[in-house]
Amino acid sequence: MHFRIFFITLLLLSCLSCDGQESNPFADAAPVQIHRFDKALFQLIEADDDPALQKQLLQEYYGMFDVIGKGILNMQSPEAPGFFDRLVNYYSEPTLKGLYRDAIAAYDSINDIEKQLGVGFAYLQAHFPAMKVPTVYMHVSGLNQNVLAAENLLSISIDKYMGKTYPLYLDFFYDYQLENMQRSHIVPDYLSGWLLSEYPFTGKDNVLLERMVYEGKIRYLVSHALPEIALDELIGYSEKDYEWCTTHEKSIWKAIIERKHLYTPDHITTNKYFEDMPSAFLSFDAPGKLGVWIGWQIVTKYMKETNATPEELMKQTNAQEILTASKYKPF
Repeated sequence: MHFRIFFITLLLLSCLSCDGQESNPFADAAPVQIHRFDKALFQLIEADDDPALQKQLLQEYYGMFDVIGKGILNMQSPEAPGFFDRLVNYYSEPTLKGLYRDAIAAYDSINDIEKQLGVGFAYLQAHFPAMKVPTVYMHVSGLNQNVLAAENLLSISIDKYMGKTYPLYLDFFYDYQLENMQRSHIVPDYLSGWLLSEYPFTGKDNVLLERMVYEGKIRYLVSHALPEIALDELIGYSEKDYEWCTTHEKSIWKAIIERKHLYTPDHITTNKYFEDMPSAFLSFDAPGKLGVWIGWQIVTKYMKETNATPEELMKQTNAQEILTASKYKPF
């Protein structure tokens, strides 16, 4: 099975704007069922070397075992000798097992997530008729990958969404990271992960403009698929951080141009624009993910100027042409 693993740390912008919040024509879409691989695997971990249960779950969840094996255990096949021993040993570490138990308790009921996911995928299917809804799962990674995407398979690691006051998080994460680790981010991250899988980045990842426009495309689509989610909540900003970006949009863009960051191929500098940590290299009070935020503004302006469809947006892979057509000049 071919698969990609995506680290979803750049959260999404809603389509709130100065014109107000859009109504959602897909609000009554049918829920998308989420298959509870997380609960099934925990049952296996709690069992005492039960070959019959292993065989049963392998038949039911072969794709997930395959992806988990490659993505987390570095094992090529669930049929490899010692696969289940290694899997159980990994998840039996006391701290991880406690996190696992807390996660499946916190997400015992997921009706709200399934409903919202149905709304989001209804939007994507309406605008991308050839796009199929994947089989959707939940898993626990041990604070590892947020989202796993493979052929017709999409899963999210619920232990990364336990809320910003979850005690274990306080030992491992900064405050600016905790904003993203909440239940409200699950559906946006599901949709982001699937779009990243369906439309993988093909540009130069050391060039800021190409990264910004690509990230802006993904965020634009997800924000329109989920217009009811608040802007600052989706991007993982506090209200203060979001207001800072809107107030300083001109100065952010000016700094990018004056420092020649937009086109200069430099991984270190470019990566700084997409990190969660505050962007102190631009201003001591700037939040992180400024590249994502600016990219979203460029793409939004492009869509207004060109009246392009979402499918046309994703087919246009020339970032410079998108910037030019957007007429984005916040000075």
